[in-house]
Amino acid sequence: MPSPRFLQIHTLHSYTGALLNRDDTGLAKQLPYGGTLRTRISSQCLKRHWRIADDVHALSQIDGAEEAFRSRELVTERVIAPLHDRFSPEVVKALEPEFQKAVYGEKADKGKRSRQTLLLGAPELAWLAGEAERLAAGAAGDAKAAKAAVADWAKAFKDNIKALREATALPGGLTAALFGRMVTSDPAANIDAPVHVAHAFTVHGQETETDYFTAVDDLKRHEDEAGADTIQETELTSGLYYGYVVVDLPGLIANCGGDAELAGRVVHNLVYLIAEVSPGAKLGSTAPYGRAELMLLEAGDRQPRSLAAAFRKAIPNDLDRAAGALADHLGKLDAAYATGETRRHLSLAETAPPSSAPGSLADLAVWARERALERAAEATR
Repeated sequence: MPSPRFLQIHTLHSYTGALLNRDDTGLAKQLPYGGTLRTRISSQCLKRHWRIADDVHALSQIDGAEEAFRSRELVTERVIAPLHDRFSPEVVKALEPEFQKAVYGEKADKGKRSRQTLLLGAPELAWLAGEAERLAAGAAGDAKAAKAAVADWAKAFKDNIKALREATALPGGLTAALFGRMVTSDPAANIDAPVHVAHAFTVHGQETETDYFTAVDDLKRHEDEAGADTIQETELTSGLYYGYVVVDLPGLIANCGGDAELAGRVVHNLVYLIAEVSPGAKLGSTAPYGRAELMLLEAGDRQPRSLAAAFRKAIPNDLDRAAGALADHLGKLDAAYATGETRRHLSLAETAPPSSAPGSLADLAVWARERALERAAEATR
């Protein structure tokens, strides 16, 4: 059997009395599916929490990982700001517009509102900061010389940063290596995402409650007006969510500069993060912390396929019913397509997925890492 190209990760997570992901009105995000309105957690929300998790399995804890920063102010804060302590304001002012336009596009010097919120890695920012310092030092305090030098630099910018990116393992940082990036000002800087994340949704209809709450002024005197100082409402939801993630192993290995060990450690930690890191607003008032009650990993070389259709018809908010529906749907897919994925799972439910060996989360994380190494080893034969 060929080594796996894709690692698929399916989860069932349960949360009670929480507001995990809000829309622009402050209410829980929703998704109509199968004629039933569900509560939803966006993929952007999930990825952000996995990316910034302060955890023993955080992505930042991986040896060889590079930081990345997402902002409209990358040039201002990371490239230009360090120059102010060493060079004259006139020289710095002459340099900044060209650096803004090089990174963010032709209209970027018109103000931060004209810029894309861009993701750059620490190696790219370090190179840009070094180039800015070099040009400022070469101008020897002459603003006109600085302006002329940076104009020449800008002409060769795309070729030079392209060479840097090709010679650096993680030019856009680990975040871009996992979740990709789009740079409208420089399409050559785009990075395809090898980690594909679906929006999580409840396997049942939306369960929601409007929470009426008050805040009382502790120092209010008896003769003052009676009642609460503040009266507000918020939405709380409960739900059992199906989540789905796909890792394109060759794509991840390539984005890690061909470093199979690094890609293996990333997959290992990602399995932990998906199982254990909870999204959620209102942490102080809802404590929305939960772990996957079912996690199924599949490794194979055929096109991935979600198991969301197991919940097209809404079922009760019940783990055993959900695990049974998932196992039944997966069994039917196996019979129809026989794609031959190998599987590992952990489960608190009575029903286990078909053709899958059970294990702990640690077992699943190690197994996922081994699949990445297996794929890398085949590529080098």
